[in-house]
Amino acid sequence: MTAAASAVATASQPAAPGRSASAAPLMQAHGLARSFLVGAGAFRPRRTLHAVNGVDLVIERGDVLAIVGESGCGKSTLARMLLGLIAPSSGHITLDGTDIRLLGRRAVARRVQPVFQDPYSSLNPRRGIASIVALPLEVHGIGNAAERRRKAIAMLERVGLPARYADNAPGQLSGGQRQRVAIARALVMQPEIVICDEPTSALDVSVQAQILNLLLDLRREFGLTYVFISHNLAVVEHIATQVAVMYLGRVVEQAETATLFGAPRHPYTQALLASVLTPEPGLGIPDTGLGLAFPDPLNPPPGCTFHPRCPQRMSHCATVVPSLLADRQGAVACHLHTSKGQAA
Repeated sequence: MTAAASAVATASQPAAPGRSASAAPLMQAHGLARSFLVGAGAFRPRRTLHAVNGVDLVIERGDVLAIVGESGCGKSTLARMLLGLIAPSSGHITLDGTDIRLLGRRAVARRVQPVFQDPYSSLNPRRGIASIVALPLEVHGIGNAAERRRKAIAMLERVGLPARYADNAPGQLSGGQRQRVAIARALVMQPEIVICDEPTSALDVSVQAQILNLLLDLRREFGLTYVFISHNLAVVEHIATQVAVMYLGRVVEQAETATLFGAPRHPYTQALLASVLTPEPGLGIPDTGLGLAFPDPLNPPPGCTFHPRCPQRMSHCATVVPSLLADRQGAVACHLHTSKGQAA
């Protein structure tokens, strides 16, 4: 467990704010796919990269849905589609049952806000931090200049930055302070969903713990729903209520956090959890058993895309794409958990 994860381990996870058994999902993704044309060099035709390839997600009100997976698996592309920043090549996203294409970008931005990975590049270096935080209010025409500044300073104070910092430039702040500004900017519109794309990976470990605890406090206070993208599984275990595991553009497993960490079912999820460093003496560097080669996303394997690296692969894994099947434990896309795979 990392130091940041240890610091948030004692923070108890409350029941999802506002959740009721009959409540409709706050956001859903249906068959989301996104492709890009990628240059292959001079005199070569461009090739198609399927960054996200048929993702279904249900984001319940008040949840913290963590999306994990290796670099290049499509996590950030998925996040940008959920934000409405890029359109899917196919599939659609609904917000409270309404297709976000019908809502329009401004209406979606009022309810869904981002916190990006790098606080050094996500803030305008030419503006004071109160002005940065107030910018969403200005874009949406909320209040006059004095009211917007007052709201911005109040939100800065809520995230731990006193009013005396209001006119400082981002360059005068530390990395942790800049990320607090980014969080304040995301919350000043009072959104329902905050999509956090690796929000602590660019920060020192001690600062990571502070930001994670702040996110947990804000969730309780404002009844927020988070989509939390991270490589740090130890942090995910303590901040998330649900976890979705992605591999080469697809969700291969999704379950409640305790279920997934306690009894992972997909071989890829098992390998990810086996890769986590532990403080126990004598264990050494963990070996995932997946080898060093990572598959080419421009030329994915047929069938189950994980099968070339899978220690439990069967003959039909190379030809048949497994469906994501839901049951009481969650959902998993693996032939080991289908009737065909169990019979084999």
